[in-house]
Amino acid sequence: MSDRRTAWLLLPRPVRRLPADLAAVVVLTLLTVGSVFIPGINETPLRVLFGLGFVLFLPGYAFIAALFPESSREVSADDGQAQTVADSESEGKPNPVPGTDAAETERSQPPGEHLQSQGIDGIERVALSFGLSIAIVPLIGLVLNFTPWGIRLAPVVLSVTVFTLACVSIAARRRHELPAEDQFRVPYRAWIAAGKAELFEPNSRTDAALNIALVLSVLLAVGSVGYAVAVPPQGEQFTEFYLLSESDDGELVADGYPDELAVGEQSQLVVGIGNNEYERTTYTVVIQLQTVEQEGNTTTVREREEIDRFQATVEHNATHHEPHTFQAPQPGENLRVKYLLYKGSAPEVPTQENAYRDLHIWVDVVSPSEANQLAERRR
Repeated sequence: MSDRRTAWLLLPRPVRRLPADLAAVVVLTLLTVGSVFIPGINETPLRVLFGLGFVLFLPGYAFIAALFPESSREVSADDGQAQTVADSESEGKPNPVPGTDAAETERSQPPGEHLQSQGIDGIERVALSFGLSIAIVPLIGLVLNFTPWGIRLAPVVLSVTVFTLACVSIAARRRHELPAEDQFRVPYRAWIAAGKAELFEPNSRTDAALNIALVLSVLLAVGSVGYAVAVPPQGEQFTEFYLLSESDDGELVADGYPDELAVGEQSQLVVGIGNNEYERTTYTVVIQLQTVEQEGNTTTVREREEIDRFQATVEHNATHHEPHTFQAPQPGENLRVKYLLYKGSAPEVPTQENAYRDLHIWVDVVSPSEANQLAERRR
């Protein structure tokens, strides 16, 4: 016990004085940041669970706590009358004469009209927290849109975190400036006591049955939401397969493919594989140089020669870029460089018909005697 007390005293005084609800906001905010940026954890359902509260509730709650540090209370009818008398005396105004219409009118006013609400109650605080969070987060994104960082994950998370913690700091300071009886406090103990009394000390068997049904309904709802988050439904399973080349400024673009080469001349392309199969997948890519014959819409492969192949293992929702250098071993016109993609290993005779995905480019390959002329044309 003494060790825990010593560890608690090691914390800075503002942290030790932080109210329980604001401390919970700080802890949940830090847990959200960790679930977003810590490797391994950011791939679990915790990121979704913490992220929803972080976006939809915490910023608004901290902002409302800064605006309304006082608790919700009402001045009674007697207090209101006493205040009215005091105000009248202080302003030099006489009290109504008994028996007159003015006295009867004041006496006939319902007591409720003298009640004055101070602060906001718990329901209003929660409702405003949701509403303001939905307004604050897009406004932060709008501001970030005009900054060099833009609307990206890291800037948005850090900006909302800074805003929330700043509001918590202001709320704690304003709350400590109030008298203890006026400070807002979440009545945890009262809620727990009321819940225990309602669940374990029902007034009748009907109340007991309704309490059991309520508990089962809550457990069923929580379990359903947890299962939906932990095991999200899979969308369409597919693999992206594409070919890129490097531009003059070093960027990868889907353009600039070679259309004319000399025998033995090398050309470098980049094969792209995007895994959306919802599982870690190993792919095999086979590159063939094909001589084809076209008649109308029909293309017939006369000869095929394998010039390269490679394998790549790609995680789900990840992309792999494989630099690939090829050269044509023989001259020919309208030769087709065919890229065949297979999940797992490739069959003994790879063809377009048995491939999972395929793509190609057309190239003319000139003989060595024409290589110099080709080089002159490129200059």
